Amino acid sequence: MSHWIIVPVILPAILGGLMVMALRHDLVLQRVFALACGGTLWAVASALLWAATTGAPEVYHLGNWPAPFGIVLMLDRLSALMVWITATLALILQLYAIGTGWDRKGRHFHALWQFQLMGICGAFLTADAFNLFVFFEVLLIASYGLMIHGGGAERVRAGVQYIAFNLVGSALFLFALATIYSVTGTLNMADLAVKMQTLPEGSSALMRVAAVLLFLVFAIKGALVPLQFWLPGTYANAPGVVAALFAVMTKVGAYAVLRFGTLVFPQSLAATGSMVADLLLPAALVTLILGALGVLGATSLPRLVAFAAIASMGTLFTSMAAFTPASSAATLYYLLHSTFATALMFVVADMIGARRAQARLSEVSPPLAQAGLIAALYFAGAVALAGMPPLSGFLGKLLVLQAQRGAANLVWPVILITSLILILGFVRAGSMIFWKAHEGGAKAGDHAPEALAFVSAFLLLAVLVSLTVLAGPVTVWAEATAAYLHDPAAYIAANQLYEAP
Repeated sequence: MSHWIIVPVILPAILGGLMVMALRHDLVLQRVFALACGGTLWAVASALLWAATTGAPEVYHLGNWPAPFGIVLMLDRLSALMVWITATLALILQLYAIGTGWDRKGRHFHALWQFQLMGICGAFLTADAFNLFVFFEVLLIASYGLMIHGGGAERVRAGVQYIAFNLVGSALFLFALATIYSVTGTLNMADLAVKMQTLPEGSSALMRVAAVLLFLVFAIKGALVPLQFWLPGTYANAPGVVAALFAVMTKVGAYAVLRFGTLVFPQSLAATGSMVADLLLPAALVTLILGALGVLGATSLPRLVAFAAIASMGTLFTSMAAFTPASSAATLYYLLHSTFATALMFVVADMIGARRAQARLSEVSPPLAQAGLIAALYFAGAVALAGMPPLSGFLGKLLVLQAQRGAANLVWPVILITSLILILGFVRAGSMIFWKAHEGGAKAGDHAPEALAFVSAFLLLAVLVSLTVLAGPVTVWAEATAAYLHDPAAYIAANQLYEAP
């Protein structure tokens, strides 16, 4: 299985280059190759997930150079899960892009899509902090192009803001890596985990600075307060299918916090202690509150979903902040749920936007074409994101609350109150879109059914239903993964670190 580890990185990289060089004038061939690549990537990701679940962590040495000198990729339960989420979401959304014609509205859509997948999968698989930075930049460069796909002044303006925030994050990332390397002489994550345990006392202050810098970088990627300002405008103005894919991109920041928080900067580490957790929890709670209030006061449906995405990240980081096996297991389940639920709502928002004459929620439009199906999808997505029963959002929040049981903090009241606010926000928007549209007696607008678009939306809903039905086995898997993360001996041993004679 070891050589298959690199496939999620090189397959989209090769296909993206092929599309730019040879297929850029043939949209049909681009679609065929994109779907073939998406299906292959999903099959490989599923096989990797099975291998990581049933076997020990595996390492792939590029050029056969051992760590920490060579570039290594690492397959374990967490990285395999994240790659599978990415592959599944990307394949479903490719169907949506083709069905709605979003891929016809600008050049190189499919090539940029492949490079985006390369960067995301590479970020999840790399076992080296510097190459995490490299893959961050790859996915960000591709996302810049996807963000402004289709053009428009508002989209370009939001894209410039998005670039500016992420350039700041990239600079901070480099400063953090330089600080870590100056102290430890390595950026391999497993090597760092070993060396941090024997860190000289005089270097503790520098490592605390590095930890805070990394936390700020990952907070930008994960849209954590006070660094979330880029997300509402970016996601609200991005093409709907791109915003839906970005639902997994914010999870790169959450993944990095979980990986570094359990491997490099664990709670037991004398140099940093519980510093990361102490910073993370209040920021996460404020993020959750801000996202919920944004949903209640949003003036358009894309902005409403963007703020709901911020609220879901707040819940995710709130769960993660305790850094216990129970909280990490809840985090993994909620991460699965929130990625697909957020993507579903962005897809639904795009379908509504294509059929609605008015962008603002306060302005009433005629009834939508295919209103029944879209209303059902909206209702299901709203139930999932707000955390209401019976879908997986309710179970995810229940796991988060259970993991925080007995803690003397505001987690329980904040999650419960913000859930109510989210419900009110979604109800308000739904009544404006679906109910008030019928009060004037106007005729429903005309719009082609777009069968592939509905197929992709219902596939996203099917994933959420599966997470609900299979909540028991998924939770057991998440608990085993969390136990593995909090005991990283297997991860460190698999890297086979080079030892000087």
